[in-house]
Order: sequence, then C-alpha cells, then structure tokens
Amino acid sequence: MRILSKLPNVGTTIFTVMSQLAAEHGAINLSQGYPNFDTPKDLKDKVAYYLQNGKNQYCPMAGLITLREVLADKMQKSYGLRPDPGSEITITAGATQAIFTAITAFVDKGEEVILIEPAYDCYRPTIELVKGVPVPYELSAPDFNIIWDELKTLINVRTRMIIINTPQNPIGKTLKQEDLEELQRLTSGTDIIVLSDEVYEHLIFDGQLHQSVARFPELYQRSLLVYSFGKTFHSTGWKIGYCVGPEILMSEFRKVHQFNVFCVNSFEQYALADYLKNPEPYLGLPAFYQKKRDFLQSALKGSRLKPIPSEGTYFQLYDYSDISDEPDTEFAKRMTTEYGVASIPVSVFYSSRKQNGVIRLCFAKTEDMLEEAGNLLKVI
Repeated sequence: MRILSKLPNVGTTIFTVMSQLAAEHGAINLSQGYPNFDTPKDLKDKVAYYLQNGKNQYCPMAGLITLREVLADKMQKSYGLRPDPGSEITITAGATQAIFTAITAFVDKGEEVILIEPAYDCYRPTIELVKGVPVPYELSAPDFNIIWDELKTLINVRTRMIIINTPQNPIGKTLKQEDLEELQRLTSGTDIIVLSDEVYEHLIFDGQLHQSVARFPELYQRSLLVYSFGKTFHSTGWKIGYCVGPEILMSEFRKVHQFNVFCVNSFEQYALADYLKNPEPYLGLPAFYQKKRDFLQSALKGSRLKPIPSEGTYFQLYDYSDISDEPDTEFAKRMTTEYGVASIPVSVFYSSRKQNGVIRLCFAKTEDMLEEAGNLLKVI
C-alpha cells in the first residue's frame, strides 16, 4: 500500500524517548511536564457527583454556558476584559486541540506563521499539516529575550499568524508589558492573527503579573487566547481547556471545532463551573509552584548545573556547560542512564536544533522526589 506521510519528519517525541529511558533505568523522571501529585479532592468529588447524577450526554458545541459565564467573570477580574460568554469563549478538549483548531481555521497553504523558539512542539506539525510555512525566530540563552526589531524583519505580506507563549515552555520566560505593546504595534493595521498560548497563566513567580493579551484591547481584537484547566488544577489527563477571542475569529474557530471534537465531556464542565466560583485554588498557585521552584534550586546547590531563572511555568532550565560540551540530547540521555535523573534537552524545541547547552527539569513534583533528584545530580 502506498502511503504518503503528511508529517514525514515526525517520529517518536523526545518526551516518550526520555520517559522510556527513565523507566528502563529506574531514573527519576523530571522530563515530562505533569505533576506527580493529585488533583484537588473537592474538584474530583464534584466531577464524581455530576458523573453519577446524569450529566453524561452531549452539551452545547461551544461548551456549557454556565462554565463560560464563570470564565468570563474570571477574565474580567484577572485582566479587566469580559469576553461575551455566548460568542467569545469555547470549551476545548485541552489546549493542544484549541491550538490545532486555531491554526487549521486560519492558516492556508503557503501562508507563514512566526514561531518564537524554543517553542512547544505541537505548533510546527500543525502548521505543516495545513501546508503553512513555519518561520522560526530563535531566542538565545541565557536571557532568551525577544528583540522586536529583529522579529519585525520576518513579517511580510504572507505572514498570517504569530504564536506567542507566556509564560513560555520550555524556557520559563514571561512576556512583559512592553513586549505585548511591541506586538500590538507590529500587528496594528495588518491581517495578522496572534495565537496566544497562556496555559501557565497562574504559574508565574516573584510577584509578577501575567501579561495576558486580554489586557491589551486592540491586540485582543486580532487574537485567540488558549488556556488549560489541566495545568491549573494538576489534572493534565483530563484534557480540557478553552479558547477566548473576538466573535469575528471565534465564529471561524467554531466551524473547525464542531467537526473535530464537537463538544467536550459534560460532567467535567459542570464540576469546573462550580469549582471556579472560588478563586482561592488558582490564586494560590504562584506561591505553591514558586516554593517548588525554590526547593529544586536549593536541592541542586553544590551541583555544577547552573540555573537559568524561571519566571513562570513549572519548568527550570539548567546550564550544563561546566560539566560537558556534548550535545544536549546526548547529555540528557547520559544524565538519565549514569546519574538517574531524566530531563529534556532544549534543542528539540528549535527547528534548527540550536545548541545552548541547557536542559529542562520539571519541578511539578513532590519535595521528596525533588530532594532525591538533587542528591543524585550533586555528584556530577
């Protein structure tokens, strides 16, 4: 049988490779980005209640209206903008589905999408599936700052979309107010759509404010914003998130959404609509995860791994140049097999496989696991 792959260069992801390697060698797995602690009990109890009480059938295509109303109120309190719950919010089967749907809805063959790299690995394959052209803008360690005048040179008449991610996986950087103002200025008067991946909106440290696109009304009018309940409530396996944007964009987003998902499981939506009425669980996340970030850094004191400050997400980069000059993938594999801790090499998040000599560790783990990892890595 003749098969022509639409993604001929895509193989097994590095997350699978490193997790398998960790399992084979009994290593501590700080590679894959998920917590090893459970979802809040009261949220699980609400899910169980609705599951047992008949909320098991289709809900509206765009999502349960009571959940969308709660989310609109949440955004107004958080960012000063209240999207219309009827026409500007859609519940999705996780953030990745929202990103896939947004790119599919708006990017045509030959149109260009600017990626700020290192970038989360689902962006490029989706652009390639619709025969769009990924255009990478590379950031460099240790600062990973965007030089907007440089990025501007990549914009032309074929530019259809710019994807941003703040806080940014894998590097833990946040975009500042001046960054969003520059992006607003660069895209003003164009047909460029901004896809803003904000799944780590509440995992932001050191007293910073999350600079959501929703804080910038002009920029919001050309943007789709993506969020994840899985990241917020330690429930990555539930695969539920949402997308927010102006009606002119959301109406096209929903045309694709209705044919690749239609709607998301109903009982979780009822539970989240109840649970989100209390803001304390998500407002407490910055302190919760900052404590874990700081604990990991403390556990690695005395190691030759040098931390690059994490401003958000639940990831911390470490520079290993004092230990080795080998490529980061080889170093990450050796760190797993010889020292018992699995990480992710950052070069895999670049189209060019750019080498910065850094690895990514996930600190969404219990303190005993982080302490054990620190003890193992101090001997390198």
